[in-house]
Amino acid sequence: MKIVIALPHRFSLWQAPPWFIERLKSQFPQLFFAEVKDYMGLPVQLKDADVFVGWSLRPEQLSLAPKLLWIHSPAAAVHQLMFPALVKSKIMVTNASEVHGPVVAEHVMALMLAMARRLEMAFWFQQQKVWGQEKIWDQKPRPMEVAGSNLLVVGLGNIGRQVVQRAKSLGMQVIGIREHPENGNEGCEAVFAPTHVDTIIRDMDFVVLAAPLTESTRGFINAARLARMKPTAYLINVSRGPLVEDAALVTALRGKKIGGAALDVFEEEPLPPTSPYWTLDNCLITPHIAALTEKLWERHYTLFADNLLRFMSGKDLRGVVDKQRGY
Repeated sequence: MKIVIALPHRFSLWQAPPWFIERLKSQFPQLFFAEVKDYMGLPVQLKDADVFVGWSLRPEQLSLAPKLLWIHSPAAAVHQLMFPALVKSKIMVTNASEVHGPVVAEHVMALMLAMARRLEMAFWFQQQKVWGQEKIWDQKPRPMEVAGSNLLVVGLGNIGRQVVQRAKSLGMQVIGIREHPENGNEGCEAVFAPTHVDTIIRDMDFVVLAAPLTESTRGFINAARLARMKPTAYLINVSRGPLVEDAALVTALRGKKIGGAALDVFEEEPLPPTSPYWTLDNCLITPHIAALTEKLWERHYTLFADNLLRFMSGKDLRGVVDKQRGY
């Protein structure tokens, strides 16, 4: 069996460390591992590949891999793989949402607490060497407690479920949105289908986007839904940038129609210097760092090695993607 690992990336953390493939070779000496450090070498390696590990695979590359049985993405989102030829094929696709869930959920809580306690204002006053106690109190929305507040979590996959657990431990009232509410409430007070969001969003203090990018979630937060949010409510996006209509959110933030937003993901990354988000004092920007942790590749190894054992023995894999749904 041949496993092709192709993880070149401009960001060093997204590149597999040297020990990753060496440990795989040691644990699975009966298998052949081919590491591709430059996509130029990918076509040759795909010809006899059984398993592919990578961030993406284009249709023309898939056509070069007649033996391929399984694709594993180290990302949580796999929309880049959901092209017709792959969706129609019998190739299994797995993702790493369970790797990213805990640390992304921690990042959500950090953003939520930062906004609730108006830390972005405190940091700004610190840079100015100003004791801003009264100014922070006078600014709307004022610092608030998260205990007893209402949180809407859109998407109850691994990341969303982890957010629910942490929010509940802080005493928040959590409502979930998922495509199939019958699949369970995951600890939420209640779970509804996306068709109910327009009514529910009116009462929320925080809205967290943790849903996959699909045709139904693209533009999920638009002008109409922003208009329904409380003027003190906060929006947090750790999913994918296109879930939010940028022009609508910028307008809402400029007009102080909502309390603020914390964004870790954007439609264009890196976020260009010309983006209006940079100039908004009620927008907290983190540069797609929600999943960053020194434990990342240990978690990746644990998941992939376990799945490889399962694959070899014909057992069900962890993190299997429903290709028809796209997640």
